[in-house]
Amino acid sequence: MKAIEILHPGPPEVLRIGERPLPILHPGEVLIQVHAAGINRPDILQRKGLYPPPAGASDIPGLEIAGEIVDGDLTNSHFAMGDQVCALVAGGGYAEYCAVPLAQCLPVPSNLTTTEAAALPETFFTVWSNVFDRARLAGSETLLVQGGSSGIGVAAIQMATALGHQVFATAGSDDKCRACEALGAVRAINYKTEDFVDVIQSATNGRGVDVVLDMVAGDYVNRELSCLTEDGRLVVIALLGGAKSTVDMSLILRRRLTMTGSTLRTRSVEFKRAITEQLQQKIWPLLAAEKIKPIIYQTFPFEQAAQAHALMESGAHIGKIVLVIKH
Repeated sequence: MKAIEILHPGPPEVLRIGERPLPILHPGEVLIQVHAAGINRPDILQRKGLYPPPAGASDIPGLEIAGEIVDGDLTNSHFAMGDQVCALVAGGGYAEYCAVPLAQCLPVPSNLTTTEAAALPETFFTVWSNVFDRARLAGSETLLVQGGSSGIGVAAIQMATALGHQVFATAGSDDKCRACEALGAVRAINYKTEDFVDVIQSATNGRGVDVVLDMVAGDYVNRELSCLTEDGRLVVIALLGGAKSTVDMSLILRRRLTMTGSTLRTRSVEFKRAITEQLQQKIWPLLAAEKIKPIIYQTFPFEQAAQAHALMESGAHIGKIVLVIKH
């Protein structure tokens, strides 16, 4: 099969098409003929040599795919050979075929194409795991999403809004802010021209929000703590602003705040199975009802993975970037 390989750590141009043997299936896995693969920030980090794949995972980049089941044991499952599915993977997505734990597969909603479905798994699994499981957003609680126009951001805004939560978001331009509001954010904040702490305090009459989803860290952390109401939760999922922060611990003590964070790629299949089940139960009906939709900024042919990476690094996109594979 053809696959996108990382020749050595470096800029987008180090991505090249190579030939690889078909993946060997392990118990519980199925073989997917990949129709499309989503591009994600961890792919960029892996290409730069900053995020190696976990032990046992493919060195081929790509964490989410959609395509057709062509091999594997489907006993005691709801799937049949030839079904179209999308899936979260720990690596190997930028290839014509990918081995996937069946427990991490979800059906492609009937109203979506496989290209659209490829934009779902990595961001939807991440948002569910962090916003709804770790941060326990529930009831009428409110959410602030940093980086609202990113792939994670557009998923978080839509998922939380569709489940009845008031959502605020930050973005780096007025156009991106309007896009966040069109997806359901009650107020989007241009972090280049506004102070998000002041805006949140004003918009909530000084109460603050219940949960902050942060992919920046660095000097954002202390400011985010100032955005939280009593018993609020801050969950960190990326470190775009740096891994070190100075924190006013008195904020945490006085308001009983919780700071947490996670990465998903190294978690067990059983852990991801639980998220799969929650997504199918709670989110997939909202996709079918078109209350949530994949937001794709641009697609690229498989051969143009380098151009797709360059676009993601430019930060110009709103939503997802997807590679499309022709068979």
